Amino acid sequence: MNAKDTLLSGITVATILFTGVGQAFAEPNLPESAIVHSQAVCAHQNSVNTVNCHARVVTNKGGQPQAGPLPSGYGPMQFHRAYTSATSSPNKQIIAIVDAYNNPNIEKDLSTYSKMYGIPQLPACSGVIAASPVPCFKKIDQRGGTAYPVTNTSWALEIALDVEVAHAMCQNCSILLVEADLATYDSLMAAVDQAVAQGATVISNSYGSNEFSTETGFDSHFNRPGIAITVSSGDSGYGAQYPASSPYVTAVGGTTLTFNADGTYAGERAWSGAGSGCSVFEAKPSWQTDTGCANRSVADVSAVADPSTGAAVYMSLRYQGKNGWFQVGGTSLAAPIIAGVYALAGDAASNTAPNSMPYSNTSLLRDIVVGSNGSCSGLYLCTAGIGYDGPTGLGTPNGLGAF
Repeated sequence: MNAKDTLLSGITVATILFTGVGQAFAEPNLPESAIVHSQAVCAHQNSVNTVNCHARVVTNKGGQPQAGPLPSGYGPMQFHRAYTSATSSPNKQIIAIVDAYNNPNIEKDLSTYSKMYGIPQLPACSGVIAASPVPCFKKIDQRGGTAYPVTNTSWALEIALDVEVAHAMCQNCSILLVEADLATYDSLMAAVDQAVAQGATVISNSYGSNEFSTETGFDSHFNRPGIAITVSSGDSGYGAQYPASSPYVTAVGGTTLTFNADGTYAGERAWSGAGSGCSVFEAKPSWQTDTGCANRSVADVSAVADPSTGAAVYMSLRYQGKNGWFQVGGTSLAAPIIAGVYALAGDAASNTAPNSMPYSNTSLLRDIVVGSNGSCSGLYLCTAGIGYDGPTGLGTPNGLGAF
């Protein structure tokens, strides 16, 4: 087995110890070597109009990010073995990644990632991305130009995760990175609008905040018939966040994903950090029928998010003094996976509400029935079980049929 095929075969899932934002989960009887530590990639923001990225990086027990010269974590092969064997869309697709601040090295880092795993390279787009005759990569600012925002190494690692995983999933999709000036709703919504203007067919968002009373004023930015928009549900366990709670997006929860010794899919359980809950402010969409929440329920579907079974991510820019291959999870990982699945299916344009599509095809999803992300009065909103539940939604992709 070489580096291109880095495979956590037969992995025994370790308890993950959270530091920083969110809840702490650890079994004190486990040996220290069995505990995997992680921390929030982005410093927590809790002021009005600000958001947090939803990536978590694996650290040593002292809280220092782990980085090395070779991948540690899952790569394209694991994602496709778990969720779909397809690597190419049948039609032209543009996956837009919306994030804050700048990653100045992302184009060359995506090339390094692709070479490591032997997947197709994405050349730089020579002009308008929607007019490109071949899949390509393009980076723009929130106005569609090249006046990129300041570099922020925390958000840069988020960007690397999102771009590399989206390409790992759909290898003939063009990737459009739209960098917002600031980690605020005003800037990020301008970036979402720009993604639409550039012709994106799928938009992935890996950020959020606690709900707030004026959030519905931002919903129009996500009301885009025919465009699949994915949003990570959060990494702090039970409790709905925005914009995952918007009725116009696919809210993506999180799982712990394991493989058998031969590399085949072994199973998933709800990740203890995955965000879920019942929105305080957002109305329930007509296609969502769970009865324990009168408003919008989170999440809709899910994918791997547990940092202990996280993705290998390459970044040459230094993050807390380290660069190279990081292992990163959080629902920031799950959102671009599901965005990639939508793009691989290539059918979002045929539906005025692409986020409703999984609800019409529940038998084509893999129901996740174990695991919890906290305690709540409506048990299914925080505990996985048969059918719909909060942490994992309707389940994880089992092919492309549900999308």
